[in-house]
Amino acid sequence: MLAGFALLGAALCAAAQQTYKVGSVLSMTGPAAFLGEDMKAGMELALDEINAKGGVNGKKIEWFFYDAESQTQKGLSATRRLLTQDKVEMIVGGGNMSGMAIAMLQLTEKAGVPFISTEGSMQIVTPVAERPWTFKSTVDDDQVMERLADYFAKKNIKKIAMLADSSGFGQSAVEQWKKVAPARGLEVVYESFNPTDTDMAPQLNKLKSAGVQAIVCWTVTPAGVVAMKQAKTLGLGEIPFIHSYGFVDKRYMDLAGDAAKNVLLVSVKFPVGEDLPDSDPAKPRILALNKNFEARFKRRPNQFAAQTYDAIYLARQALEKGGDDKEKVRDALRGIRAYNGVGGTFNFSPTRHSGLSKSDLVLLKYEDGRFRLADYQ
Repeated sequence: MLAGFALLGAALCAAAQQTYKVGSVLSMTGPAAFLGEDMKAGMELALDEINAKGGVNGKKIEWFFYDAESQTQKGLSATRRLLTQDKVEMIVGGGNMSGMAIAMLQLTEKAGVPFISTEGSMQIVTPVAERPWTFKSTVDDDQVMERLADYFAKKNIKKIAMLADSSGFGQSAVEQWKKVAPARGLEVVYESFNPTDTDMAPQLNKLKSAGVQAIVCWTVTPAGVVAMKQAKTLGLGEIPFIHSYGFVDKRYMDLAGDAAKNVLLVSVKFPVGEDLPDSDPAKPRILALNKNFEARFKRRPNQFAAQTYDAIYLARQALEKGGDDKEKVRDALRGIRAYNGVGGTFNFSPTRHSGLSKSDLVLLKYEDGRFRLADYQ
């Protein structure tokens, strides 16, 4: 009898090892939910594509998903469950909030489990020496600032405003501007606001008085729409108003109405794949994802779907090389070079855990209900 139970246990254990376990935490409810829907859809599509082709090394990917509800404590509870109960090989997705991802990585680092964040702040992956198990499928803020500095140099703009919210996302960008601006000969006037603010007139009037030549706004909240509308009302509509990649969402542009007409957005190339030159290596994959996403979900994907789609395929590459050995999976992530994703070309290394660079960034505009390419390097 005991021998029978032992054989049964061995069989069950063997069956359990026929999959790679990947866990994800995103916010499908609460303030960050407007990002979560497309981010989850991007993951689902990538996972289904991979599993339909036989999975990885002959094993399907078994997916464990939890809604953090835009609450860091719930995100941490989900992370603990993924690590201790579900026993995942890796985690992809940090609650679509940079602050939550930073909190989560404290747990994944301690557990020695690879974590691919799909959130924005470069503080998620720096310093690398303190975050050896953490990676990111989004571009770093310093690269975004360098790309904007290139644009300002092209337009002979020397004095800019940085209007950032008080979140980790906004303040990480401020920190990087303070490093990039002096080296690029830019004078920056800093103003901040809370993500829930509904009146930006005091800050905008200060910027108008300061004589800035362009305004850079950094938020993923509806307060960014308020800033767009009030800037135009206060007579700042003639200077460039530039939003971050976190604001590339059709819903925000439609809410802004006429105020969105002259707004620029710094972004990965995904939202304007059709406008890219045929020589761009990202274009074929972008067009394919657009087609497949629309066929399944009956809507166009946004760049948030793209960054989670890329993250799952980065995970696939790492699992293919690392298998069941978490250290080998981590090392495989570090070794990814010249991977053409839908967000750009990824190049990781042992000292750099963000794969994208400023060459993967463009400036967009919003015309006739869609994003169009405005500036391409």
